[in-house]
Amino acid sequence: MTDRPVRTDGRRRVGIVDVARRAGVSVGTVSKALNGRGQLRDETRARVQAVAHELGFVPSAVAASLLTGRTYTVGLIMTDHHGRFSLPVLHGAEDALGWGETLALVCDTRDDPIREQHYVRSLIRRRVDGIIVAGRRTDPRPPLGGRPPVPVVYAFARSSDAADCSVVVNEEAGAREAVEHLIRTGRRRIAHVTGPRGHASVRTRVDGTRHALHEAGLELVGEPWYGGWSEVWGRFAAAALTRSHPDVDAVFCGSDAIARGVADGLRECGRRVPDDVALVGVDNWQPTAEGCRPPLTSVDLNLQEVGRTAGALLLRAIEYGAAPGIHTVPCRLVVRASSAPASG
Repeated sequence: MTDRPVRTDGRRRVGIVDVARRAGVSVGTVSKALNGRGQLRDETRARVQAVAHELGFVPSAVAASLLTGRTYTVGLIMTDHHGRFSLPVLHGAEDALGWGETLALVCDTRDDPIREQHYVRSLIRRRVDGIIVAGRRTDPRPPLGGRPPVPVVYAFARSSDAADCSVVVNEEAGAREAVEHLIRTGRRRIAHVTGPRGHASVRTRVDGTRHALHEAGLELVGEPWYGGWSEVWGRFAAAALTRSHPDVDAVFCGSDAIARGVADGLRECGRRVPDDVALVGVDNWQPTAEGCRPPLTSVDLNLQEVGRTAGALLLRAIEYGAAPGIHTVPCRLVVRASSAPASG
């Protein structure tokens, strides 16, 4: 057997010894130069990197693992089996982890605590360097059971333990931006139709709505309309809202699904969107927002950025130690036709 790696096309694969010989340095110096470690002169590090690139040297993952004690794998635990919230977080996390040449092992718990415990044990047995937990609701969740011996970052749903590292969305600011946008377009009679009263997101978005109206010297039309996260609820709420408050000229909805139902309900009641009533949703879920008639202005929760931030924080925790506390990602408003300025 040869002690040098061999390429599948029959030619010997370039090894670290080849780089060392060409650069005129030791194998240890090559390792330090390519891994960003050790005290080396800038010109030495640059020469080694240039030679490695010239020779097409690809570092061995096994060798890197032996050198650093890391496996360059992390676990990503999803609790949202539909993927509506977890998948964008996953995509963002993979963007960040890719820069660190780290792979994610994805586990779907289907919101089952027993399944979650099983996956945590399995990931630890596989010696992952860390774990990201992606939630589907923003309500605080219990920390992972057993306190894993690796860094853990919670994404979207924060940990109930303030000592943990969590990445969340600034939903209150997102709601304020939505309402401020409606006010800038000339709307003054603004209602809020949202999801179940007990959800943390619902409470936060109600608070943001009220604050934005208060700062503008306005009041919410009626009380918030609490219901389900569905188009059916949106259609029902639109009919009830136009009966009780026929002068309403804008509706901020707690989700895109609700907003799409409200759009249908308003149309059935003879109200035009946006001519008579402007409409804004939350989620910026493209199939729903762009499929709405007219296309829906929506608050994007920036879930990919949540994932990227969580991935970067996890890499930092693996390398330098955890950064506990809550890290906040801003929302962004995506303006479409449903909130065009009031006519006349």
